[in-house]
Amino acid sequence: MTGLKLGVVVDCADPEALAAFWGGLLGVGTAAAEDGWLDLEPAGEGGPVLSFQRVPERKTIKNRIHFDLDVPDIHAAGERAARLGATPAGEPMGDPRAPFRVWRDPEGNEFCFCTAP
Repeated sequence: MTGLKLGVVVDCADPEALAAFWGGLLGVGTAAAEDGWLDLEPAGEGGPVLSFQRVPERKTIKNRIHFDLDVPDIHAAGERAARLGATPAGEPMGDPRAPFRVWRDPEGNEFCFCTAP
């Protein structure tokens, strides 16, 4: 298929607040907003658009899909995420040369910081 663009939509209680967290974490701004919906700028050339949609229900179980963010240092990335409102979901895991750590955004959605050997 040609011309296909990928978008990822996160259901949430507060699109503006969650978009501010993810925009700050990814270093991107808001591309579009309307009542109950907000799009961030793509993270990189041709990257997917991350959108946030207001829904009435709260997150109650583990995500079936999550983001893996490759970073040079999971500890430094975690400190930055914590300043933005994330909380750790456990201790670092995996190969000590290429660890990863699970975090939760301000609404409880899991994501990982990962490093490559």
